[in-house]
Amino acid sequence: MYSAAIEELIEKFERLPGIGHRSAERIAFYILEHMSEEDAGVMANSIVRAKKTIRLCEHCQNLTETSPCAICSSPKRDKSTICVVERPEDVSAIENTHEYMGLYHVLHGALSPMDGVGPDDIKINELLLRLTDGEVKEVILATNPTVNGTATAVYISKLLSPFDVKVTRIAHGIPIGSDIEYADKITLIKAMESRTPMNG
Repeated sequence: MYSAAIEELIEKFERLPGIGHRSAERIAFYILEHMSEEDAGVMANSIVRAKKTIRLCEHCQNLTETSPCAICSSPKRDKSTICVVERPEDVSAIENTHEYMGLYHVLHGALSPMDGVGPDDIKINELLLRLTDGEVKEVILATNPTVNGTATAVYISKLLSPFDVKVTRIAHGIPIGSDIEYADKITLIKAMESRTPMNG
């Protein structure tokens, strides 16, 4: 239906999560019809620059330009608490509440046997290494309240049982089946305040 160049552009946008064929078409045609070549170039350069400069923080595994990241290197953060989340977007959502002052650990996914995602495919081992010095006193499991997120929280809580840490699970003030990044600020605050123990 379209030229090869347009079809290729649509196909590339379809690869993005949550973007179907119709949405990919709208984005492609918006760029072609309403963006100047200069603006399109700026957007493309921003993507390339981010891919080249962004890396994982050596401690929390969050996306950053410098390692350790700003949160891990801040003297104002409570280094005795680690909040475990699935995605970098979840860090941003919790930070926007301005209520949590501990550290984070980003798993970059959740256990999903159906999709071939096992413990070695997400950043669980990196979390365990952070607990060896005894400085951490509490681990908050703030994975999404989905089947995979809950299974991941249960699995990690069992791995943490040999450590002398309190393990809590973020309260289910967040609707079941939704993602943390889409929760409103009040819901996130209440969920953090009402977290419950998972290891007694």
